Amino acid sequence: MAHISPLPRDTHPDLVERFNHYQETRGFVPNSILTMQRRPAIVQAFMALNKAILYEGTVSEELKILVSLIASQAAGCRYCQAHMANLANIYHASAEKIAAVWEFQDSDLFTDAERAALSLAYKASLVPNEATGENFDELGRYFDEGEIVEIVASIALFGYLNRWNDTMSTELEDHPERVASQLISNTGWSAGKHQASSGQPSENRT
Repeated sequence: MAHISPLPRDTHPDLVERFNHYQETRGFVPNSILTMQRRPAIVQAFMALNKAILYEGTVSEELKILVSLIASQAAGCRYCQAHMANLANIYHASAEKIAAVWEFQDSDLFTDAERAALSLAYKASLVPNEATGENFDELGRYFDEGEIVEIVASIALFGYLNRWNDTMSTELEDHPERVASQLISNTGWSAGKHQASSGQPSENRT
């Protein structure tokens, strides 16, 4: 059960347009940002940063989202794992690739460039951080410095989101829960403390 409930999506009229974008692209508005809007400046800054990191630049959205999924798996945030499994699916990662992402080092579904990025994501999300110069040397074989900044920014963005949603016990929306159950349950994923508190899908109650 969430420690603080999300506010209705029409609470702040100046945020509605962006929330409508989430509804159109994902099929729901995340409870994380609906909760965050108690401080509009924070949610606006977060949404701008999220857009700049994940949806701008020259690293593919698919890879940055898979990086974010690995980071969330390493950190243990089940809410973010479900969201990134859903987004990876939206941004054209195959169901097989999403299901195999935890085995990226050995799976033929991943390129060497993807393995370099996902390896950094995994090591950088552990506590204590295990990223090394060797990780950056390997990244440098496939990505320029600007692209490496995008990859590290994706990892760091989910450092914030993992802490936010795990601390808040943010209630998981019905749609990403269904997708995660289909695509990453093989990794042992379950909604855990993010499980909806009633049988009614949470996106219909916000």
